[in-house]
Amino acid sequence: MNDDATAVCDGWDGSECEGTPHCPPRCPRFVDKEGTRWTIRPARDADEPFLAEMYDAFDRTHRAQGLPPVSRRRCADWVETMLREANNVVAERDGELLGHAMYTPTDAAVPELAVFVHPTAQDRGVGTELCRHVIANAAAADREGLELHVETGNRVARSVYRTVGFEVAERRGDLRMELDLDEPIATEVRWPPLARQGPAEPAVDLSPRDGGPGRSPADD
Repeated sequence: MNDDATAVCDGWDGSECEGTPHCPPRCPRFVDKEGTRWTIRPARDADEPFLAEMYDAFDRTHRAQGLPPVSRRRCADWVETMLREANNVVAERDGELLGHAMYTPTDAAVPELAVFVHPTAQDRGVGTELCRHVIANAAAADREGLELHVETGNRVARSVYRTVGFEVAERRGDLRMELDLDEPIATEVRWPPLARQGPAEPAVDLSPRDGGPGRSPADD
């Protein structure tokens, strides 16, 4: 988030926040199921050692499709590659990185999403929120869709992905799931807090003006 966006984010009560032209695709403020405050932000090069440290806590039961790599050296190389080649976001709590999600390659029409949450921070909604940020970023970058691969037996992950709009596209070994970014959720995840936390219908005027296209809260 740039300095202009920071200036308008002076508290955690987003109930009156309509967003600004300087805001990122999705508001970085997030409160989990236990009431803990998080910041979901773009990853920086300086995050590399802290992400590697986060992944040190993953045992084999927390890995999928061979990721993150088991050996520290291979994991560090993978993190470095993702920071260089992917669109990355991280989940930060009290200065500690406990979540990481990305889509890659960034120039693909339908890049692949991956999301990882530290074992101690799971079951709090962090993974779902990270997915929403990746969807918002991909939509803002005019990607056509997103895809992912998930193990058939991973019911928790499958539930998270269904929650954010992914549908099964192929059943061959692991499941391949897809999300078309023309779907309404790609717009909804970019709504400012006032629209998302208020009534089911956003409390803004979406009607066309002067024969032009209607406005979305994501454009505010």
